[in-house]
Amino acid sequence: MIKRVFVFCILISISLSVSSQPGDPGGDPDAGPVPIGGIELLLLAGGALGAKRLMRKK
Repeated sequence: MIKRVFVFCILISISLSVSSQPGDPGGDPDAGPVPIGGIELLLLAGGALGAKRLMRKK
């Protein structure tokens, strides 16, 4: 029962944080470079880890 309440609270807090994101800032999208975000870094780290494991297997 406590586990369900905990999961419910986590889901509610995530949904509230997602719905409170700011709107579209507008402006020219080609005006400047876009910084590398967290998702790109995670994908890069996962690819590097996979390549390392493949090289170690051979």
